[in-house]
Amino acid sequence: MSLIDIVAGPYTFKARFEDADAPKTCAKFRSLLPYRERIIHVRWSGEGCWIPLGDLDLGLTFENATSYPAPGHLLLYPGGFSETEILLAYGGVQFASKMGQLAGNHFLTIVEGNENLIALGKMVLWQGAQAIEFKGP
Repeated sequence: MSLIDIVAGPYTFKARFEDADAPKTCAKFRSLLPYRERIIHVRWSGEGCWIPLGDLDLGLTFENATSYPAPGHLLLYPGGFSETEILLAYGGVQFASKMGQLAGNHFLTIVEGNENLIALGKMVLWQGAQAIEFKGP
């Protein structure tokens, strides 16, 4: 099992790469590590935070794609109908954009620190963008 550390705002999480179901997405994301950005609250999807990546082309297609991630699931939408993005579900999510429902590649699952997901989501909602860092093994 391959784990990664995620520090978002004041919270630390451990997440597992979903290598068996999304090998290309996991490999591409590993090549970006360490990855630092800011997360903002989603607009259409429900209880989630996202990292907008604009027209960034990561050379990915769909694998292990879902529109309904569970809390603690991270999706990478490779672009197409909407901009490229990473989504972190902290509660109920139906992944969408102004273009309608989307499906993103489920490539990471938080396995430690889940008790802080709702607190992080509320912080991002009410206090605005928060720093996030993904640190590889």
